[in-house]
Formats: sequence, structure tokens, C-alpha cells
Amino acid sequence: MKLYCGIDIGSSTAKAVLLDSGKNIVSKAVIPTGYDVETIGEKILKIVLEKAGAGLDDVAEIISTGYGRFRVKFARKNVTEITCHARGAFYLFPATRTIIDIGGQDSKAIGLDDNGRIVDFAMNDKCAAGTGRFLENMARVLEIDLDEMGKIGSSSKESVKITTTCTVFAESEVISLIHQGVSREKIISGLFEAIVLRILPLATRVGLKREVTITGGVAKNQGVISAIKRVFGFEINVPEDPQITGALGAALIAMEGGDDILNAK
Repeated sequence: MKLYCGIDIGSSTAKAVLLDSGKNIVSKAVIPTGYDVETIGEKILKIVLEKAGAGLDDVAEIISTGYGRFRVKFARKNVTEITCHARGAFYLFPATRTIIDIGGQDSKAIGLDDNGRIVDFAMNDKCAAGTGRFLENMARVLEIDLDEMGKIGSSSKESVKITTTCTVFAESEVISLIHQGVSREKIISGLFEAIVLRILPLATRVGLKREVTITGGVAKNQGVISAIKRVFGFEINVPEDPQITGALGAALIAMEGGDDILNAK
């Protein structure tokens, strides 16, 4: 059995995908990144191999991506997460023309042409606004877990405007709103809309075109997805497991012989 592996070492989580020669996902895994990136890469490879009932000899190619891609010493090549998310999203939704990736520490918008090639991209990697870290901080202030936060945000009919998207100042603003007696539901809905309004300029910069596909761990939050649909005014694509899109793209590039590496942005 010939297998192809993509490993995405992100700021918060490490993801891995194993594909067979028919481009079917044989196994996948998501674990916290932690401090020792090299060990995490080895650990997640072991996990997906065990899940597949396979050994290292069955793996024909390994491509790494993400913040920690250079630390995956056993990968043949490393490819930017922009290229890998583009490849993964286009494979899942071939009509994709705009990708919005919301990760733990940054957010990105990627524009594609009709062939799935990257034509432009924009990133917010200088502050935590519009990222998973922002949500985690706000959930802590509101004393609620992220799953419950997403449920409340997706069903809330009203919101309060959050005037700043800076994580530090937004925390102070949320505390002030709590003291004013504003409901948790309105605050959460306002936070999700603030995230989308932070992301919208990135998407506009690359030329917001349908279809839009959302990737990254934050795309698992139904409150964020509802806010994106509400602000954008149309339906969007959400993969079944948006968190592994980058690892899937890396595995596809591994299978295809790495041709896309030459076109990496």
C-alpha cells in the first residue's frame, strides 16, 4: 500500500493526513503543537500510521507545512501553508475562488484562478485579532467554553457592537459590557461580527469572489460561520473537517510529485 503524508505544524495544533493512491483519506489526526515541534512531528506521524495500520515503509512521500514545517526533518519538502490550504480547499471545492483561513495565531485570505492557482493573498499575522487566540481570550473573560460560545453566537438574534478588534482592548471592553449588564448572548454575537469585520478587508484585498471556502480550526465554530454568512450576505463552503485542510493539501502535493512547490507563494 503506497501512502502520501501531509503534516501541518501550526501555532496551536499539529495536523496530519494520510492519503492512498486514489486520493482517499486513510487516516488523519489533530494534536496540540506544544513546545517540542520536532517531537510533535514524529508523534503525529506515528499516530496516523497506527490508525492506518501502516508502517513508515508504506509512505512514499511526506510534505510538511505550517509555522513549524522546517522542523519536520523527515519531510522531503516543506511548502507554505498558503499553498497547501489553496490546494486542499480547491480539491474539496473545485469552484473555490476565495479562501479564508482562520487559524490559532493568524488569518489569511487567498485568491485563486479557475485552475486553482494562487493569484494573490493577504495575511494578518501581526496581532491576534480575528484569530483563534482572540476567541480563546474572550471565552475566558466570559467564563464559557468555545463550543458553548459557538452555539450561543449562532443562535443569537441581537448583538452589541465591539468597537475595537485589538485583543487587549477588546477584553477591557467586554468586561465593561458585562458590568453594564449587557447579555452574554449579545456580547458573543458582537465578538463574532468583530472577527468577521477584521477578516473582510483581507478578503477584499485579494478580490472577494464566490465560491468562498473557510478553512482552519476556527471554521469549526458555528458562531463564526453564522457571522461570516451574515456579513458577507451569501452561503460559504465549510469542509467537514476544516482544521486539516492544510495537511490535506500537503498530502496532495506529495502525491502529485511536488509540482505545486514550484508555484508556492
